[in-house]
Amino acid sequence: MKRLSNCVLILLFMVGIEGCVQKEKSVTEHVTGKPNRLIHEKSPYLLQHAYNPVDWYPWGEEAFEKAKKEDKPIFLSVGYSTCHWCHVMEKESFEDSEVAKIMNDHFVSIKVDREERPDVDNIYMSFVMAMSGSGGWPLNVFLTPDRKPFYGGTYFPPVEMWGRPSFKTLLLQIADAWKNQKGSLLESSNSLAEAFKEQSDRSSEKKFTLSEKTLEGGASQFASQYDGSYGGFGPAPKFPRSHTLSFLLRHWKRSGDPRALEMVEKTLQEMAKGGMYDHLGGGFHRYSTDGQWRIPHFEKMLYDQAILSRSYLEAYQVTKKQEYAATARDIFDYVLRDMQSPEGGFYSAEDADSAPDPKHPDEKSEGAFYLWKKEEILKILGEEKGKAFSYRYGIEEEGGVLYEAHPVEDALSEEKKKLFSERTKRLRPHLDDKILVDWNGLMISSLAFGAQVLENPRYEKAAREAADFILEKLIREDGRLLHRYREKEAAILGTLEDYAFFIHGLLDLYEASFEVRYLESAKRLCIQMRDLFWDDKEGGFFLTGDDAEKLLLRPKELYDGAIPSGNSVAVLDLLRLGRFTMERSFEEKAKQLFDTFSAQIAQSPMHFPQLLIALHFALGPSKEIVIAGEKEDPQTQAMLKTIYERFIPNKIVVLHPSGKEGKAIESLVPFVASQDPMDGKTTAYVCENYVCNLPTNDVKVLESLLEK
Repeated sequence: MKRLSNCVLILLFMVGIEGCVQKEKSVTEHVTGKPNRLIHEKSPYLLQHAYNPVDWYPWGEEAFEKAKKEDKPIFLSVGYSTCHWCHVMEKESFEDSEVAKIMNDHFVSIKVDREERPDVDNIYMSFVMAMSGSGGWPLNVFLTPDRKPFYGGTYFPPVEMWGRPSFKTLLLQIADAWKNQKGSLLESSNSLAEAFKEQSDRSSEKKFTLSEKTLEGGASQFASQYDGSYGGFGPAPKFPRSHTLSFLLRHWKRSGDPRALEMVEKTLQEMAKGGMYDHLGGGFHRYSTDGQWRIPHFEKMLYDQAILSRSYLEAYQVTKKQEYAATARDIFDYVLRDMQSPEGGFYSAEDADSAPDPKHPDEKSEGAFYLWKKEEILKILGEEKGKAFSYRYGIEEEGGVLYEAHPVEDALSEEKKKLFSERTKRLRPHLDDKILVDWNGLMISSLAFGAQVLENPRYEKAAREAADFILEKLIREDGRLLHRYREKEAAILGTLEDYAFFIHGLLDLYEASFEVRYLESAKRLCIQMRDLFWDDKEGGFFLTGDDAEKLLLRPKELYDGAIPSGNSVAVLDLLRLGRFTMERSFEEKAKQLFDTFSAQIAQSPMHFPQLLIALHFALGPSKEIVIAGEKEDPQTQAMLKTIYERFIPNKIVVLHPSGKEGKAIESLVPFVASQDPMDGKTTAYVCENYVCNLPTNDVKVLESLLEK
């Protein structure tokens, strides 16, 4: 991207201009208390800014037309409602009337919720990362009226610090540059947009063969970053990277490499001991600010609970260690208690910040809800129990967050219940109560999987409720999947991630419930996903559908970050549906996707752990398991238990009952039509890579077939 770097030099020079900016004039305080245009939005993040003195616009034509008509640059600010530094910048800058006057006089200001519009966020985050080498939220970008970026960054402080200009100074510099050097800015923005488009459109002509060596390369790269002392990968801050752990478990199963299992277990154990884990209420915070997992960034995101619970369940299947099952149960307890709406869908996140004093609910600080003072613990638990608890959970005189500092024999479960009860009296962090299809898909998948592994029908029920909610409320009359639901409104066209993650959840829910309608919905949505998002020219899936708003670019994401990419999950969906239906077109499309991105994957496999999981499935061996019998029959349940107590990631499981449901599954999965119960008993048919073993109605024989 040589052209891009030249443009960046121009822009960095522009921002460093001094002397051309007039001195700031004092501005009279003028907080009116009147709402701005964001008051009509549904996004909790936009509503948080609805009473800022900034004349905010939501993303849309009204803002773009105003920028063109008044010949003003656009200031685009992207964040989300549980983002700590977004709150900080709002309080420091967007609530400041002097800053607001500068913004209102010289810019058209637009607020975007990145969780509502991941497409907008993706485009401008890519620009900032290419320009500065890093990104994050809040994301703040300056655009021309035709939406082309010319400068951007993340958090800008109210006064100059850490080598960053103050936000006010930056605003005035850019306003002056727009007035006096607009031609250069427009030329640079056009060059940037062209360079980005060229890079986005370009696909590697050279195809690489992806094989077991690719998987080995990924495992080796992860091992090189592994922290042998505390688990995890790389230095602080440490993120869960749960799909990395799930990939390493698959690598262990394929290769027998004990190092892979060691990395997974050490990481899962250290995370569950650390302060990143909520020892009272269950669930994980977003990431650890230190290398020991002790001091978290206190956000709780739905997607982290979904992906982490899956890894703990898989580790339990591999090792049979109850500690992993217990952690997964605690995550599910938290989600079902605090994150599920009465309608069935799951909320998005809980904030890092909360108010320590109920008398001052607007005076918030990070982690206040989760922190404890030693004197509080002694008062609630008594001197003896309180000291024992503080010793176990690392609470010194000055207080802090709970983490397992010292092992003790007593589980202190009653003491934890008392403190949890006391904590419920505190002011809870803000809950982002919008329901997102993509994140719900991940949660549905993990709950359905957990229902089988932990033999808990409660989890299956919750997964059904969420899936049924989406199928009822978030699919338009024409069958198009939508993205967001809040306050009875379903809106925003679904992205690739909505389709891929929800299909993923539906497939797992079918394997838990064996209700054919979930498999039918998965197939229908997968066909629609292929039709709407596939790039016929270069291959792979676009983030947005061909019916979506035409933006500066049409991004195509592969990198597996905090959540896996849509392409990585979509290719696994295609592979699984190909095995379910025996329709070759699904697997052919999966092969095309691997070919499209083969150069990127071969060069740096560690950046694509979820895609490596899909590659592991594609390379096989995989098992196609049919249980011919009635779901509630004890023999059927015994066989399902035998399957799910084992770690068999590369499999599909089909139930072939009698009657109407049996005919329905035969229409979707034709190969089961001839697979009936033998001698009137539930019978298992186990095939591997299209070769079938003799059927059996003996659970012990099934065990041996699964161990092959």
